[in-house]
Amino acid sequence: MTAEAAEGMEGVEESDVFARALGALLREDPYGLRPGAVVERRSDGDWLRLPMAEIPVRPDGFQCEIRVRPTPGLGAVLDRLRAAVPEPDLPGFDAFRAECDQAVATARLQRRERPRVTARLAEELGPAGEWTGMRGALAFEALAAFRDHPVYPTGRVRRGLSESQLLSYAPEFRESFRLRWLVLPGDAVTLGRHARLPDWWPTPAFLGLTGAGEGSLPLPVHPLTADDLLTGAADAAGPAGRARFAEKSWLEVVPTLSMRTVAAVDDPGLHLKLPLPTATLGLLNRRTIKPGVLAHGECGQRLLAEIAAREPRFAGTVLLTDEGTHLGAGHELLAALVRRYPDGLEDAHVLPVAALLATDPRGRLVVDVLAERYYGGSTAALLDAYLRLLLDWHTTLFSYGVALESHQQNTSIVLDEQGGRPRLRLLFKDNDGPRVHRARLAERLGEAAADDALLGFTDQRAFAADDGPLADLFTTVTVHLCAAALAFELAELGRGSLDDHLALLRARLAEATGRLPPGPAAVLRARVLEAPRLPVKAMVTAGTLFTKARSGAADINKHYVDGPNYLLRWGPGAEG
Repeated sequence: MTAEAAEGMEGVEESDVFARALGALLREDPYGLRPGAVVERRSDGDWLRLPMAEIPVRPDGFQCEIRVRPTPGLGAVLDRLRAAVPEPDLPGFDAFRAECDQAVATARLQRRERPRVTARLAEELGPAGEWTGMRGALAFEALAAFRDHPVYPTGRVRRGLSESQLLSYAPEFRESFRLRWLVLPGDAVTLGRHARLPDWWPTPAFLGLTGAGEGSLPLPVHPLTADDLLTGAADAAGPAGRARFAEKSWLEVVPTLSMRTVAAVDDPGLHLKLPLPTATLGLLNRRTIKPGVLAHGECGQRLLAEIAAREPRFAGTVLLTDEGTHLGAGHELLAALVRRYPDGLEDAHVLPVAALLATDPRGRLVVDVLAERYYGGSTAALLDAYLRLLLDWHTTLFSYGVALESHQQNTSIVLDEQGGRPRLRLLFKDNDGPRVHRARLAERLGEAAADDALLGFTDQRAFAADDGPLADLFTTVTVHLCAAALAFELAELGRGSLDDHLALLRARLAEATGRLPPGPAAVLRARVLEAPRLPVKAMVTAGTLFTKARSGAADINKHYVDGPNYLLRWGPGAEG
């Protein structure tokens, strides 16, 4: 690449980041700028006029009526908006502004390193069409990590980490490393009720620590967490001297798309979720693990298994990871989840939804590679099969009074063949943040079964007294992130018309809703299919711009504004 071309790419990256950042501010409107704004049509496109700035925009419809057009100089436009920020909110705005610069630097680092990473993937695993099993899944996750989040504008940023730390531990660079181990006294560690540690779990003696005391248990620690930040956490596990770091680093792992979750290189179907001293998708969205959260994930798994068992059509098509093994020592930096993937995936393609529109080492969309392998080259057929199952499952959960935070990273597609025909399944993990309508769940499962399924959920934010919070979560995660985001991006890539993609989404959602009992079906029709506007995650506002006290968000991942309902173009009374 010539110097001129490289400089041009850097300009594109900067323009893209700031366009997304400004777009998020217009969408969430934390400072009340939109009501007085005027869109002007000019020879060079539409411009949004604000008192302190003019912003190039174009029509959109995915969660906001307009989108910011990437052009040079948008960083300066963002700086001018600072004049509209109330004094108490300036720290949040400045943190977001710094995050934008970090996002530009990360994008440039990724552009520089991506050819090396993809060449190594191709050398190790061959063409993407051959990336099967859990080793292949890790390769797809590496590709997904090069992509932006569908909504959060600076999603590639990991706060507080240097370039060298990113190169060593971020999933897109796919470097393996060894874990540190902290040996804790047995009475300081809490194990889940159904915990099954792997046979290879090290002993203190194996790690070189003799005289650790009977019942002592090693806890895996991410290298990024094993510095000075962990010193106070280790002391919290008991009297001084009872918690000791092993000098020996052991167990080679590779990061997954989540980064704080790592996969054992020699056992890639076993993942370890470990706290990290960083924040992603917002200043307040720390990647530590609060005590009790891992137990919620086990409860979520049990709840989903109970519902799936009562719906025979999901037998074998909805898969769940085993999250019953977790341990912690009462501190957000002293915890670990042992996640086991189902058996029998060796010959299947397993990939997060976030990887579908990634490009493989040959420059092809992953979804096209898989469509060629399983659907005779028909990407539309693959996406249709995906939407049918996705929406059937989530609407069924809704009818039981359950909605999941199963976004494009926590939802995986599993593709293989059965009887000479393509078989598409869905795999879910990390189900610790649902919304549950207790009365509806008890109505469907029975009081005793509902109580058993919910045993262990101690976070009262999970429970809702009506369908509203569930419908909001269903819309913002399942519909927006796992379905509509694909439709809008495919249309942007020139892969079919937006009308066709959204018409299919509406048809499959209406079809799935039509199978539900009358009550839940009426709620989804009113709040999704026929609603004049839809809830939209206000991720920047709740995660970075405002303090929790200022935003009033009990859960920063479930704080909403609203946006246009892109499904209405094919709703009742719509033309065409």
